[in-house]
Amino acid sequence: MIHPGSNAWIGVLGGGQLGRMLALAARPMGYKILTWTGGDRSGAADVADEVMHQPFDDPEALEKFCAQVEVATAEFENLPGEMLRQVEERVPLRPNSNSIITSQHREREKKFLSDHGFGCARHFIVTNAEELKNGVRSIGRDCILKTAEFGYDGKGQQKIAGDLSDEEIENLWQSFDSNRAVLEERVELDTELSVLVARGTEGEVVTYDPAENLHRNHILDLSIIPASLPENILEEARKTAVGVAEALDYIGILAVEFFLSKAGRLLVNEIAPRPHNSGHHTIDGCMTSQFQQQARAICGLPLGSTALKKPCAMLNLLGDVWAAENTPPDWGPIFNTPGATLHLYGKAGARAGRKMGHANFLADDLETVLAQVAICREAYGMPAV
Repeated sequence: MIHPGSNAWIGVLGGGQLGRMLALAARPMGYKILTWTGGDRSGAADVADEVMHQPFDDPEALEKFCAQVEVATAEFENLPGEMLRQVEERVPLRPNSNSIITSQHREREKKFLSDHGFGCARHFIVTNAEELKNGVRSIGRDCILKTAEFGYDGKGQQKIAGDLSDEEIENLWQSFDSNRAVLEERVELDTELSVLVARGTEGEVVTYDPAENLHRNHILDLSIIPASLPENILEEARKTAVGVAEALDYIGILAVEFFLSKAGRLLVNEIAPRPHNSGHHTIDGCMTSQFQQQARAICGLPLGSTALKKPCAMLNLLGDVWAAENTPPDWGPIFNTPGATLHLYGKAGARAGRKMGHANFLADDLETVLAQVAICREAYGMPAV
């Protein structure tokens, strides 16, 4: 156990908003934060005790980082695999490098899920136009082509109609920005949901209430908790998330994202080896936030209660609602809403699609929560849901 109040150093790989919120949760517990940004200046550096901006392939930076911290974690998954392994050889890395390396690559992720019997959409690995044609014909319906690496928030994805000609498929492959991809059937969606699971150093596990997620332009727009879904679906999602964490021998917070098809099939879409956007409601809405839970888990402390305080929702605030690059909107509608809390990430330079912050809404019933969200959406010119 790494004791709170001991001034022990937690090393965080990555400089984005997840690292920022982890630091804000861990520092009041008496931990110091060393953030290695790799050059990313997206908000975490402002609240860390010490910051390193060297590239992740800098060997001297690696040695300094590992010599200073007692445990390391990652705030995003797209990190160099060799660097992760070298960190893990020197200090405890939680979650382990295999978990991060598996989830950062769609092909490895799909293989892991399939090998362990976790349901996911029908898919094929594609490395050339001929394999793409064969995959499209085999699926026999609309598909989605996804890059194997560095895909998030809808990046690196291309929809493919099931009736494209061979020539059209060849042209699509030539224009696709990757030489290795995953072709998935396009699921007829009923709902998207996610489950946060925390696993401790002794294998103890807790889950949070599943979140019902709404996306806009492939970016998470709104999370609603509790999800309005049948209990058997929610229980299956929880059990699957726990199974994924155990199969990875995971330590820390893990998010498992699901598709619920119109036919009632629950399918794993992605796994995220870190705190997750759909878990930001836990900061205000749960007894233990996902960020404090991450600190507890990686430091070997008892896991905290995941109980929901009240029905709640998390609304993402993108750069689209900023009046100009560095001119935020009037936050009055949020501050005038009972039970609403604003969280900004300290990023400079708002732009369309960039996650600048979020707002959490809590009330005694979900109807009131959603009405409050609707009022704020309208105030900021956001489309109704």
